Amino acid sequence: MNPGQSSDTDKSLRVLIVGGDRSLEEEFRNALARVPDRQGVIHFADTYREAVEVATRRQPTFILIEIDRDVGEVAALSKDLQELAPESAIAGAFNPDRLEQGQSESATIIELLRAQVRDFLRRPLSTTELRAVLDRLFSRLPGAAPIAQGRVAAHTGKDCIPAAGHKTGTGYSVQSNLMLSAEVPAAMALAFESSQGPLAERMLVALDAAQGVGGDIRGKQSAAILIVAAKATGRPWEDRIMDLRVEDSPDPIKELKRLVKVHQAYQHMNAGDAAMEKNDVAGAQREYGAAEAMSPENEEMVFWHAVALANAGKVDESLPLFHKVFKKNANWAVLAPRLVPIKLLNVSEADLNRITKQSR
Repeated sequence: MNPGQSSDTDKSLRVLIVGGDRSLEEEFRNALARVPDRQGVIHFADTYREAVEVATRRQPTFILIEIDRDVGEVAALSKDLQELAPESAIAGAFNPDRLEQGQSESATIIELLRAQVRDFLRRPLSTTELRAVLDRLFSRLPGAAPIAQGRVAAHTGKDCIPAAGHKTGTGYSVQSNLMLSAEVPAAMALAFESSQGPLAERMLVALDAAQGVGGDIRGKQSAAILIVAAKATGRPWEDRIMDLRVEDSPDPIKELKRLVKVHQAYQHMNAGDAAMEKNDVAGAQREYGAAEAMSPENEEMVFWHAVALANAGKVDESLPLFHKVFKKNANWAVLAPRLVPIKLLNVSEADLNRITKQSR
């Protein structure tokens, strides 16, 4: 076992509690003391700076944030702490009677879920609820591999706005809230299970199915996809395989499909660049061709494809591509010579003249 990892047989906790009310720490200690076989080292932070320092130095396995302030501030803090301690599970502790004025419990939970807060405890803390949260925490820690084993969990709160519900299956769960029809979870599950291909495409199929049975009762507005690596590297910016969102659109799923296709096209471009680094020109051509087929209107892909060929000494093969992109947009012909001094385009002066002439 690597340092910092835990398992179901090693149930010690490194806890960080963040809040302005010191009594939350006492509540947590009292509740934890009545949870069998659970022990923990607890640190309390009452400022943002102190929370960041403890998260960085101690790498807690469990972070409990008091929700007694603006939800946006809590969400920002949660995101920062998740980046500093990527193996941490983050929960929020709140008193429903002390939420920000006009903010419902369900709306608060939804906003915090988007900020990586994955569990919630109501105050005063209950031993039963704390035990359930900790059990979920340990099922997610490295070594448990819940996704690989197909174990999932979902919960629809009593205060969710109808139609609301969820459905789980092997390795997935679908949830809905504020839907026109109660058929949404079943439709999403059936669509996901029946689909094939990359995960992003299967998720889009599920979203289409939800819309097909009525979707959000308020109509169409936004859609998003977030896919992360199965195993954390400690570098969150690398672990986010796909993070796309459409905030406001009359047809958000259609726009999200377009963004997914562009994202996949750039993945082919990156694979083409990697092939060129290995002098695998044929492999690079296949990847570049796949990228351009997926996003035929994207001028930049054609341009960098041409640059990669020229850098590999395939100037003759690059010229038709330079010609194509220069005719579409003359600015690319202005950019090409600027790449030479900074060594992004490595060609002789004679070959550079041949390239720039493609704009005529």
